[in-house]
Amino acid sequence: MCYPKNLFRLFIILMVISCQEQKGEEHRRPNILIAIADDLSFPHMGAYGTDWIQSPAFDRVANEGLLFTRAYTPNAKCSPSRSIILTGRNSWQLEEAANHVPDFPSKFLSHVEVLGENGYFTGFTGKGWAPGNPGERNGKPRMLTGTRYSEVTTDPPTDQISRVDYAGNFRQFLDEKPEDKPFYFWYGSTEPHRAYAYGSGVELGGKTLDMIDEVPAFWPDTDSVRNDLLDYAFETEYFDQHLLRMLEELENRGELDNTLVVVTADNGMPFPRVKGQAYELSNHLPLAIMWGKGIQHPGRVIADFVSFADFAPTFLELAEVDPDSAGVAAMSGKSLLPLFDTEASGKTDPARSSVLIGKERHDIGRPDDQGYPIRGIVTEDFTYIRNFEPSRWPAGNPETGYLNTDGGATKTVILNQRRVSGEKYYWNLSFGKRSSEELYDRKKDPLCINNLALHPEYQNIKDKLALQMENELRAQDDPRMFGNGEVFDNYEYAQESQRNFYSRFMQGEEFNTGWVNDSDYEKYFKE
Repeated sequence: MCYPKNLFRLFIILMVISCQEQKGEEHRRPNILIAIADDLSFPHMGAYGTDWIQSPAFDRVANEGLLFTRAYTPNAKCSPSRSIILTGRNSWQLEEAANHVPDFPSKFLSHVEVLGENGYFTGFTGKGWAPGNPGERNGKPRMLTGTRYSEVTTDPPTDQISRVDYAGNFRQFLDEKPEDKPFYFWYGSTEPHRAYAYGSGVELGGKTLDMIDEVPAFWPDTDSVRNDLLDYAFETEYFDQHLLRMLEELENRGELDNTLVVVTADNGMPFPRVKGQAYELSNHLPLAIMWGKGIQHPGRVIADFVSFADFAPTFLELAEVDPDSAGVAAMSGKSLLPLFDTEASGKTDPARSSVLIGKERHDIGRPDDQGYPIRGIVTEDFTYIRNFEPSRWPAGNPETGYLNTDGGATKTVILNQRRVSGEKYYWNLSFGKRSSEELYDRKKDPLCINNLALHPEYQNIKDKLALQMENELRAQDDPRMFGNGEVFDNYEYAQESQRNFYSRFMQGEEFNTGWVNDSDYEKYFKE
């Protein structure tokens, strides 16, 4: 059969266009959605077996993707943890960004800035990188997590929950996204950060105090503490509800299969001995990742150690961006893509056998704006911690309110027990001074309560872990390993009102710190 020449040419052109479209679809770079709860510990999601928290969105991501059982932030506080996510570098590699409320160093690019300069449409809702001063770049304010989308509001179930409609703002972001661009979106919930509406878990969440199987052994088991945990659960569920709406939005738009969805938290729960410290519930965080087109054999559980420094190199590799050519400072994290491609569950990569943790200066409240410097290493069985300044108060000074522990019911119960009855067991665990070294056998002591650092039978293990930690930190040019650790205390707070807080407070200047209760201050405390 013969066809007119023009019709044959048209047929060839349409075939070429079709092949090009198929090729473009095959190589279309994935979208990225990262959802970060504010102050949420592992294992407090349904997929991990915590039945007093309902988390259908997180559980879906885990079931249709990967569930990680050993994901850690190297620094359990808001802005330093988020700095690690953004840069792929550990906090001791980030100069003043190792601290809470810093000026973000101009020399370090965030992966979101890099993606925005390489074809991605970027934005965030709720809490981005904070608190601190992001500074300027090229004469304009830096958008470390993209363009803000927080104008859409809602009526939350309590006054303590943000009015930002996170999912509504995500919908607006997608409406504004150019059709020819992939997107990167940072969902930064401010839940379950304190404060809580006391009793909301029971009154509004339909929970009961007996749902808590066991109160962690470093807090007293009282109704107030159980209520506090259920209020935390209620706000965690609120975070998950908005994520569920976001997943449904992506599904309705046909974008879910080509979107990498990462769900985690910035640091552990806002309770004594957890947030801002360096124990298991402080740094060990929930993590689930799904990507319909990119994760082989979904539904696997990954037991390899994962650090928050691994996120940035993963995102840049997915986006086909070379970090060196993009001007990104050398990252200490490793891409997670090999974990997406394997069939294996459990431990899949022998190189992922430990993570480094640590901190420098967190909240205000010590003389001369001092921090509480820590370095540590977490392995399969053990956690080793070195406290460089054990004469300082680890959670902040008593007279200034233990400002590295957010005010709440559990904190008040512990403080009142010591005040009323003189019982100091729980107070010591959360607020008391610590030895220069700590070692915990997590197989026997998963909550890191019994310090084994001075036990003779554990000396070889302690020394081995200390040496491994020091060698890795030296390779990362940690100033603490070279006698220059005081540099972190000498960086100024980004907010002038927080500088030299201790002496001004002790001289009678009035402050509204905002995140602790009036009863937390113990101006006349005696050891």
